[in-house]
Order: sequence, then C-alpha cells, then structure tokens
Amino acid sequence: MTAHINTTVTTDNTSDLNQVQLIYAGGTFGSYGKPLSALPADTFLPLLLDKIYQNLTSEIEVLPNTCVKDSSQLSPADLAHFFELILMRYAQGYRKFVLITGTDTLSYLGSFLAEAFAGSDLCLALTASMRPLFDANDIHNYHIDAHSDAWGNLSEAIGLASHGEPGVSITFAGESWPAQTVQKIHSHDLMAFTGHQRAGYPANSYQKILPATRRHNWIGDSQHKLPAVLEAAKDTIIPTLYCVPNSADWLATQLDNLLSLPPTGVILMGFGAGNIPYSDKLAATMDTVAAHGHILVCTTQCPYGGVSEAYAAGSWQYEHQVLSAGRLTIPAVYARLLWLHLAYDTPARRRQRWQYSVNKA
Repeated sequence: MTAHINTTVTTDNTSDLNQVQLIYAGGTFGSYGKPLSALPADTFLPLLLDKIYQNLTSEIEVLPNTCVKDSSQLSPADLAHFFELILMRYAQGYRKFVLITGTDTLSYLGSFLAEAFAGSDLCLALTASMRPLFDANDIHNYHIDAHSDAWGNLSEAIGLASHGEPGVSITFAGESWPAQTVQKIHSHDLMAFTGHQRAGYPANSYQKILPATRRHNWIGDSQHKLPAVLEAAKDTIIPTLYCVPNSADWLATQLDNLLSLPPTGVILMGFGAGNIPYSDKLAATMDTVAAHGHILVCTTQCPYGGVSEAYAAGSWQYEHQVLSAGRLTIPAVYARLLWLHLAYDTPARRRQRWQYSVNKA
C-alpha cells in the first residue's frame, strides 16, 4: 500500500557536515505487527534513531522524506524524487548518505542514483531487509528481532557511509557492491542479492578528491537540469520485451506498437548471450523504431555473463540500430535508459551518451 508521509525527525546539530544523512523510504524493514504492515514514518523513525544512537553512532541525522511506500510501487517520478532529495542536501555540503528502501526495487533505485550522481564525490549506501527490524511477536514493545537481517544490514550501510568512499553502493547480508552490479536472486532467502566488483561506468566516475570548483560546477549543472528531470519523470516509461519461443513477427508487432510513444528506451531481453529470433519483418521494424527515436538495448535473461556478438543468432540485430547492454544487469540497463531520457533531450544525445558510457566501462 502506498503512503506519502512527512518525516520530521532531525537532530539538533545540523551544522556538522560529516553527519550521515539517513533516508527512510519504506519496505519490509519498517513493518511491524500481525499481520505485518508498515509503521508510519513518524512512529518508526524516532524508534530507529534511538536504537542507532544507543548502539551505533550519534553522527547521524534523519533527512525528511515524503515518499515512503512499498518499493514495488516505485515509479520513475519517485526515483527522480530521491535524486532531488539527495541533490539538495549534497549541495549544502553533506556527502554521506544511507537510504533504507524495500528489496523489490532496491537494485533499480541504486542503479538509477549511481547514474544520476556520476562524476560527483557523493557517498551513498542503500540497504533493505528481508525481515522487519522489530520483533512482530512482541506487539507491546519495539525490540530488535535477533533473527532479522535488518539491523545487520543497516549497521553495515552506516559503516560504509561513515567511511565516506565516493560512489553508490548496495549492502546486504554482510556484503556490499557497486549499485550497478546488483540484482535480486532470491524471493525470500536472507542472501537475496548478489553483485560483483568488476564495475565500469558509472562506478569508475566517482571522484575521491573533487576540487571545490568542479564540485560547484557539478552541483550547478545538476540543479539546472533538475526541473526538466522531474517533469520528464512524470511520463517516461521504459518498455521491456521478454523473449520466449514465440515467432519473431510477434516480437515485431510488439515493437511496432511502441511507435505511438514518444522516443524512449526499449529493453529487449534475449536468450543466452543476447540471441533474438530473426525475421525480415523484425529487422525492418527495428530500423523503423530506431528512426522514430527509440533506443533499443539488448540484454539477456541470464543472471550472469551479459551479452556478446559471438553468435549469428544475436549479432544480426546490431546491424539494425540495436545497442548491446554488455555486462549490465537488467536493473542497470533500465536505470541508464531512464536517466538518459530524463537528463538528455534528444534521441541523438541519448544514443551518444550511451556509447560514451559503454566506452568508459
């Protein structure tokens, strides 16, 4: 269920720019009771902050956030909201952030924010949990559940943020990875995510030492394009076509239906190394869709390995304006396409920027 709640909990000391800024966005982490349901943010956050002060650190402050919901309900506008929220605080001189959200779209939100803050010296750790923080069997007191993964995940995230290493990371079950490499691989196990450290762009764009002038310019450029990003996020969608053993002409029909949409990104989820069934009609439709301004990107249904042009069954599409996703995960492909369509105003600039990002990998 979606809830938009104003959070008002802050610490008295807002002048310490070294404080970690904590953002609570909902999810299983803050659920409680029987049956489980999300606690209101103005109830949950004071309890959470008290536990943090008692057991972890006093160098943390809650950043008020109006978007608190189940992560399965997140939209492009919500992702842009978190970009705005963090950007405004970053512009004030803060650079250490922790964001608690739900597991369903944790990797999507993390990948999007990694794209949005590329080139900065921001440090952001995202986390979530598969089980609620508080013990649901004790409905009269708020006790941390010793069997939950929530407290451990949060502790790791705060530790990472406190260290201040630039970049956007996701931490879960005792591990952390660059956000763009992370994907959910299990629907209910505590070891629900995986990732890797062989990350290219945007992970390699973050600056350990960012001169004041470059930081000022980065913030100024981002604030300048923010209104356009927020406006575009209201309507942008990223269509996804999942290949199953249907005819290639059926796939062509699905692509043809997208010609009624403004230019956007389209994800083709192929087999294996990115193989797509061939037909003359599908090849011609790919050319037509690209001429319309859509960016077609081929990825794979496989969780590991990415795509390649080694097989004729997949390489043919790259002669018809389709771009390769390389080793990017599906959440990372979605996030990059979304960011391109929010931050760049023409299909040519978006395609050029995609190629630039691939070359930086």
